[in-house]
Amino acid sequence: MSLAPKEIPLGAMRFNSDSSKLEYWNGSAWFQIHTFSPNLDGGERGIFMGRNGSSTSRTIQFITIPTQGNATDFGDLTNVRSQLACCSSRTRGFAAGGESPGLDDEIEFVTFSSTGNSTDFGNLVRAKRRMTGAGCSNATRGLFNGGYRGSPSATLKEIDYITMSHAGNAQDFGDLVNEREFPGCFASPTRGVVVGGRTQTPSPTNPLAGGDFYTIPTTGDASRFNNLTERNAQSMYCANSTRGVIGGGTNPTQLDTVAYYTLSSLGEETQFGSLSSGSNYYSNGSFANSTRAVQGGGLSPGNPNGSNIIDYINIATGGSSIDFGDMIDSTNNDSGGCSNGHGGLG
Repeated sequence: MSLAPKEIPLGAMRFNSDSSKLEYWNGSAWFQIHTFSPNLDGGERGIFMGRNGSSTSRTIQFITIPTQGNATDFGDLTNVRSQLACCSSRTRGFAAGGESPGLDDEIEFVTFSSTGNSTDFGNLVRAKRRMTGAGCSNATRGLFNGGYRGSPSATLKEIDYITMSHAGNAQDFGDLVNEREFPGCFASPTRGVVVGGRTQTPSPTNPLAGGDFYTIPTTGDASRFNNLTERNAQSMYCANSTRGVIGGGTNPTQLDTVAYYTLSSLGEETQFGSLSSGSNYYSNGSFANSTRAVQGGGLSPGNPNGSNIIDYINIATGGSSIDFGDMIDSTNNDSGGCSNGHGGLG
């Protein structure tokens, strides 16, 4: 027997077998729940923003991560930019900072489910570059870590954050333990982790071991953990909800190793693969979904001016990286990368 209207609790839900629709009770009547599922051509999207190479660019291009194939034009950033940091929610991808060719403090965003040019969001706390790989996020907050402020010469340890659903300027979150430029960042829904990168002392090619971590829903300075032995800068950094993947980089020699580390444990990294001989070893854009870690563009001994190669590695099994397709431009490096399926989203 159906409940009388006065006995139905506000917000109750039911499945209407006549209409085959889900409905909710607003206090006086049942209303159909409207759902929206954007067409993303079969799965999560990964986006590359900006680039260096034969010239700095404002190009935005995308791939569908569960499939393989060449990148497709998405739209343009407002300015030519490289060395920018990226982060993302399920609906929006963000680009922040970078070199254009001077220092940049702009934050702009695109909507994953559509294509088109980016929209202004706000500004970082300060203009900075050498931010490739420096962004991470959960479903609510985006964070931008470290970077380089130029003259007077200084590598930074500041953390900026934004609330991704509301346009506005970034706010101060706290500080990293170490100053880091070109750091690697990834996140679970609760924890942000910053590894690798380099400092300007004692030399501009001094890569860092160990890592910093912080709790994303709060604010405050990061804490140090010393269990990582990798000393990589300008690497592939991306994660699903359990594993952070570190691939390639410079030390200062170019590396082709791939390792993962378990986000919940702050334990040592585990070597579990390598980049193929045709891959790009550093200065690439990267992102992940639950199964694949993807990198695009970058530099290597065979591609000293940048490349259009996109490849991926299986996060669960490792092994050698596999060809995915090609980027639009023939020479790419220092692009930012983000996806709507990464581990920080849960």
